[in-house]
Amino acid sequence: MKNEEFSVEPKVEVRVTGDGSATLFVPALNEHYHSQHGARQESAHVFIRYGLEPLLAAGLGQYPNGHLSILEVGLGTGLNALLTLERAWELEALICYDGYETYPLPPTAIAALRQQWADEPALSRAFAQLHAVPWNIATELENIFLLSKIQQPIQAATLPAEHYHLIYFDAFAPEKQPELWTEAVFAQLYAAAAPGAVLVSYCAQGQFRRNLRAAGWLTERLPGPPGKREMTRAVKPIDE
Repeated sequence: MKNEEFSVEPKVEVRVTGDGSATLFVPALNEHYHSQHGARQESAHVFIRYGLEPLLAAGLGQYPNGHLSILEVGLGTGLNALLTLERAWELEALICYDGYETYPLPPTAIAALRQQWADEPALSRAFAQLHAVPWNIATELENIFLLSKIQQPIQAATLPAEHYHLIYFDAFAPEKQPELWTEAVFAQLYAAAAPGAVLVSYCAQGQFRRNLRAAGWLTERLPGPPGKREMTRAVKPIDE
């Protein structure tokens, strides 16, 4: 992908990040969807390395353990879902993926974002498939990945109890979307998490961790992706 910016529409722009992958910029919020140091490497570090990989290594998603259930708060560009699908292919893992998003991307943004995968045909095809899936209808991809894209604020969702093994918390920063970073939201996610479930986020803010702990999560600080000193991983205790 060329080192340039694509103006998609007044509300959103596609920009190239430090590792050559693309992210979105929202002028009204003065906020990027991903790290400007590298969108792909941030997603791979935070959500795949420290979220997905340990659970796959533990056998979740592999026969006879059944599906690995993932909840994403902030589906956004679909990057986390795409990299998760890539790992599912590689390991033949079975994954159920529920992605919540309040503001779906316009088709022009999706088309511009797809350009970054031009040299990786499999990911380009998968990116198109992910975005072609209709909203609010569970759709199976590649016989291993059951995707539900849900257009709804997470606060309004009725989530199944003790269901999810892994939660990707990828909302805009707390100062941009404070309503998503509350103790009430993390209590809602806690109730939806299976015992031993993991929540990962790029955010390392102290109040974020305090809200997680108040909702029952056990938190730990981990090294952040390039350009960020720390990130957060939280676990729901197995024995309460």
